Amino acid sequence: MKKNMGLPDRITRIILATIPPVLVFTDIISGTFAMVLLTLTGVFLVTSLFSFCPIYALFRIRTKKKL
Repeated sequence: MKKNMGLPDRITRIILATIPPVLVFTDIISGTFAMVLLTLTGVFLVTSLFSFCPIYALFRIRTKKKL
């Protein structure tokens, strides 16, 4: 698995991943929509942790700078 995500992309995903849990725990959103958003949050966090996005790999996109 070759890293294809740069630091700004990873930080953006982590910031976006903090919003849905807050909305769920404050009962602003609930039900199926909340579960879908929490699932996407998990995907964002895992891809950020590994610096690899399968969709980026599929379309040969790289946000990581080459050294």
